[in-house]
Order: sequence, then structure tokens, then C-alpha cells
Amino acid sequence: MQSQISKPLLVYDNDCDFCRYWIARWRHITKDRIDYASYQQVAAKFPEIPLLAFQSSVQLILENGEVFSGAEAVLRALNNRLLLWCYYNLPGFAPLSEAVYRFVAKHRPFFSKMTRWIWKKQLD
Repeated sequence: MQSQISKPLLVYDNDCDFCRYWIARWRHITKDRIDYASYQQVAAKFPEIPLLAFQSSVQLILENGEVFSGAEAVLRALNNRLLLWCYYNLPGFAPLSEAVYRFVAKHRPFFSKMTRWIWKKQLD
């Protein structure tokens, strides 16, 4: 990994309303433990990560250069110990998590509308 970072970096698609919404929520959860940047801003700094990878799922880049994507990246970024344990130890959990992630990613406009509708209902 050419680019040096001082803490984990979660890279997302800034052209995606769904992505921007969830990144804003996750910032409150992760506080200053993780940096966030759009792939449109930082992809050139990480030429070893294919542009298609940035376009298809979030990428969590660790200080040591290790990269995680999709559901695994989200769970690691949020540091949810129970879900991480399930992801690594419960048979079928990781593939199912990644399948759900890919399904949502392919239907982001729909899930963006659903997310905003659900959260609006919860606030009413």
C-alpha cells in the first residue's frame, strides 16, 4: 500500500445518496476512531485497489495496508463484536452477509428511499 494513513479509512461512493446517509450515521457511532472519504477523492492514492472495487462496495483500509470490503468492512468499521464473531465463526453468516450487502448495493436508489421513509416514521 503506497499511501500511509494514521487510522482506518472507510472509503465510500459519494455519488450515492444511500451511502452518504449511512456514512453520516456511522460517523456518530465511530466518532474519531475512523476517517471517512469518498472514493472520488482518494481512489488515486490507492492504485492497488481497482476502481471497480471502490464503485461496488465500501473499502476499509487499515493502517497496515490491509483492505476489507462490503459487509466485512462495515462490521469491522462499526466494531460490532457480536456480529464480527458471527461473521467469522457462524457457518453461512459471512456469505449471507455479503449476499445481502451486494443485493442492497445493486438496489441503492430503492433502499435509499426505504431508509429515509423508515427513519422518518421512527422520528414521527
